[in-house]
Amino acid sequence: MGRKGERKHLKRKPAPKIWPIHRKEAVWTLRFKPGPHSMSRCIPLTLVVRDMLKFAKTGKEAKKIVSQEKIRVDGKIRREEHFPVGLMDVIFIPEAKRVYRVLPSGKGLLLHPIEANETEFKLCRIEDKNTVNGGHTQLSLHDGTCVFIRVNEPKKPEEDVYQTLDTLKLSIPEREPLGHIKLAVGAPAIIIGGKNVGKYGKITAVEEKPSQKRRELLVTIEDKKGKQFQTILDFIFVLGDTEPSISLPEVD
Repeated sequence: MGRKGERKHLKRKPAPKIWPIHRKEAVWTLRFKPGPHSMSRCIPLTLVVRDMLKFAKTGKEAKKIVSQEKIRVDGKIRREEHFPVGLMDVIFIPEAKRVYRVLPSGKGLLLHPIEANETEFKLCRIEDKNTVNGGHTQLSLHDGTCVFIRVNEPKKPEEDVYQTLDTLKLSIPEREPLGHIKLAVGAPAIIIGGKNVGKYGKITAVEEKPSQKRRELLVTIEDKKGKQFQTILDFIFVLGDTEPSISLPEVD
């Protein structure tokens, strides 16, 4: 008889490389539960508390901290130890008075400390869009959630300003749209995949080819030092119109 249900265990060796764990220290590690982020781009909340924040020495201690409602993710209290924390999530620890934003880096995901003026919003990339009943627009975001956009005149193309891979600025925890950032040449962006993950700068060129899929188009990014990096459009996350809407860590 075959196995029923999801697997409840995960060995350390095949765990995602972005997880900050020792591969040979033990055999097993924590497995995340299905949630807003995919396995390749998330970390279970217990590992964040124990291995990244160093608030606990063991998984049991980290589980207790999470269950005591001491951690908020995107403005909501999370009590589930297996909850997946991923890209652009805002983590708030009230007792420690610390707030972090999850950002990509060359070694995986990192927790970047942020100031109070950045704690009330989150950036989300548009992965897909659909037209629903009444001609309104539904946007599917990178964190697994959807945003409903009401359109006054569905037949007017001027109101259809949203495209896939653009960025929405959302309030948290209400998730109300605060702004729309278009993916365009000159916009600041960060690379979220590939060998240049974590690098950021301004988009200087997008090599469009009619026969190539849009997500596979080659993009060139130039940082403040004038160094250029190339990646595909699918690995680009736009951060603002002319300047980044969020603070970013220093990159060598």
